Amino acid sequence: MSYVKIWLHCVWGTKRRIPYLTNDLLKELTEHIKVNALEKGIYIDTINGHREHIHSIISLGPDQAIARVIQLIKGESSFWINRNKLTVNKFEWADEYYAASFGDSDLDRIRLYIRNQELHHTQKTWDKECNEMIKKDGLVRIPGPPPHPRG
Repeated sequence: MSYVKIWLHCVWGTKRRIPYLTNDLLKELTEHIKVNALEKGIYIDTINGHREHIHSIISLGPDQAIARVIQLIKGESSFWINRNKLTVNKFEWADEYYAASFGDSDLDRIRLYIRNQELHHTQKTWDKECNEMIKKDGLVRIPGPPPHPRG
């Protein structure tokens, strides 16, 4: 048996940053994602979001790849939203995502950060937050579509 502990802070957003994730939808969606992920053997420690994006802490298993895990979560959740007509227009996640590893010593700090997204975004836009995370981690950002004019 393999013993693996790989913590990832993952973030993904709605296509064109459309603010579909109202408080009610966000709560229902994050609960659905947790249940569905568990059925697929994906361990989500913490999940929350704000208007146009989701933050999560995922622990990868020994045979899991981050690209596949994110694809499963995003694909199934967008299908579920559209099947249940939870948004007026067709719901889509953006193609890109952010994922950065971290150690046990940062777990509580990142959990708190994710749980406090609503408060956090009263002070900082998601675009600014995203750019800061990418810069802090020394990543290269691939240009995406501009923000939605309403968001």
